[in-house]
Amino acid sequence: MTEKDAPPRWDRRMQQRLARGEAAALGELYDRFASLVHGLAHRVLGDERAADGVTREVFAHVWEHPDTYDPQLSPLRTWIAALTHRLAVQRLRATETAALADGGPGTTEELELKVRHASVAARADYIVQAMPAPLRAALELAYFQRRDYRQTAADLGVTEDEARRRLRLGLQLLATAHETAPPGAPPGYGGAA
Repeated sequence: MTEKDAPPRWDRRMQQRLARGEAAALGELYDRFASLVHGLAHRVLGDERAADGVTREVFAHVWEHPDTYDPQLSPLRTWIAALTHRLAVQRLRATETAALADGGPGTTEELELKVRHASVAARADYIVQAMPAPLRAALELAYFQRRDYRQTAADLGVTEDEARRRLRLGLQLLATAHETAPPGAPPGYGGAA
């Protein structure tokens, strides 16, 4: 079973195991979500070491505060992505603000624009990773291989109507990256804050 197909009961059990202080649960959670966390942090920060730091911070927060996750509000994957996004944006804003204070180039408005762009890019990455495989495959063919809907249909072995539907749905999901929060995100995920 893939991580995006994890049943909600897995999320509840994991939260309970973390609340009991089971180190093995943290290891399992790390194995499942570390690449997601690091990738989102790197997308926002553009720096490997900073992304490593955010990854450690995310899993430390989960270990120290497992009760802050509520399985009723969102899947664990979404909650971890939201936490990663928030911490990475905070780190980006702090780093860039410090650089401005030290006389670095740019303005506060440019800083906020950079934060907004990084946030949208990270949300778009998360949306693509989380979308169903058939939609992602259609978008990848259309975008990376420059296939139209007819060629996409032939490559995927589906009807042209189905290829158009997949492309339309995939693009609609991707368009939500500009919104304040992705679909299904818990409160506090959205925006650049």
